[in-house]
Amino acid sequence: MTTTENVGSEIDPAAFNPFDGDTLQCPFPHYETMREQAPVVHIEALDMYLVTRYDLVLEVVRDIETYSSEFGGASMPIPAENRARMEEVQAEGWPRVPTMLTADRPGHTRYRRLISKAFTPKVIEELEPVIRSITTRLIDAFIDDDSIEFVEQFGVPLPVEVIAHALNVPDSRLADFKRWSDDSIAGIGTNIGLEERLEAERGVNEFQHYFAEQLELRRTEPQDDLLTNLLNARVDHDDPDIDDDRPLDMAEMLSMVQQLLVAGNETTTKLLTEMVRLLAENPEQWRELRSDPSRASLIVEEGLRLSTPTQGMFRIATKDHELDGVAIPKGARLVVVFASANRDEELFADPDAFDPDRDHLRDHLAFGKGIHFCLGAALSRLEGRVALEELSRRLDTIELTESNEFRYFPSFLLRGLTRLDVDITAADR
Repeated sequence: MTTTENVGSEIDPAAFNPFDGDTLQCPFPHYETMREQAPVVHIEALDMYLVTRYDLVLEVVRDIETYSSEFGGASMPIPAENRARMEEVQAEGWPRVPTMLTADRPGHTRYRRLISKAFTPKVIEELEPVIRSITTRLIDAFIDDDSIEFVEQFGVPLPVEVIAHALNVPDSRLADFKRWSDDSIAGIGTNIGLEERLEAERGVNEFQHYFAEQLELRRTEPQDDLLTNLLNARVDHDDPDIDDDRPLDMAEMLSMVQQLLVAGNETTTKLLTEMVRLLAENPEQWRELRSDPSRASLIVEEGLRLSTPTQGMFRIATKDHELDGVAIPKGARLVVVFASANRDEELFADPDAFDPDRDHLRDHLAFGKGIHFCLGAALSRLEGRVALEELSRRLDTIELTESNEFRYFPSFLLRGLTRLDVDITAADR
């Protein structure tokens, strides 16, 4: 759950184990202790530094000279003795090259400029009818039921169908699309075994081969879609002695599509599910939303702050330095913990409470900050707002069932419920 227990001195910040079962389910008491006692702390078991206070997280993400985003992928590092097997499996696909999330300037700037054309305000605005149509169809499918499993029946299919629409993926491949997304995040902040990691990489290879085929088809049969735009895009040449711009190579295009796939659905699924849980736990907020649908945007922002689907992200120190008096050696891996910053008492009063009317509502860091601010933020916000508007219009009540165990995905970087059982009653029609 989201409330922080009063654990006080029982928690040792340096002994933090993100893979402990109880900690995975509720890390917030640990983050509170870290903010108070050691806002920059070295976790020996992981050989990583956690940065948990709001001002320090901002300092790190804005200082792109000292803190690099070229951390080689958001998955947990592979032990040296297993890297050969991982490389063997990955060799069956295209190289996993850094583009947006895992790139620094100037490469990051070039890639982001290209892909941002797919997320202009006009493009996002034009997606609203599509999102509303998908939303109402999903609600129609369960409106006459007494209870639903929200993740499977709404939280997953809405964002998957939206990003599939953006990438021109046919309905017949939606199940594969979701599976490839799951494979892409399997190692992010998790402690799964090598065989599971290898199987997930095989799924990523399958994703790559599918989209490589689609991209090649557009060379001869161009369409009005993002894939054709990527194929026709030109970037500044890496060689300063060559004036001509170059096309993206296949590995670069696949990397960008994969990041759009993950960012476009996984975090939104988690946000939608958490918002419904929070509204069911706070029925007065649900009633206010029903009477005033314009509150949907406020609830989206508070849901992002309180639940923060992307709990944190890696950075690599580019030089020896100090952060809040802690010595950080060159090459050290840090985690900027957005989820902790979003509950910093210095900025957010009563930070564990669900309060869509709070001060500093939009100052949360759920989408990061600086040059790596989430490119899909506007799309996620739009999906969240439309979902809340339609759910509150069509449903009279939502209640959590006693069967709920509130189990979270076993990652300390991506946080979201694995299922949510909800009793519903339809509104008068």
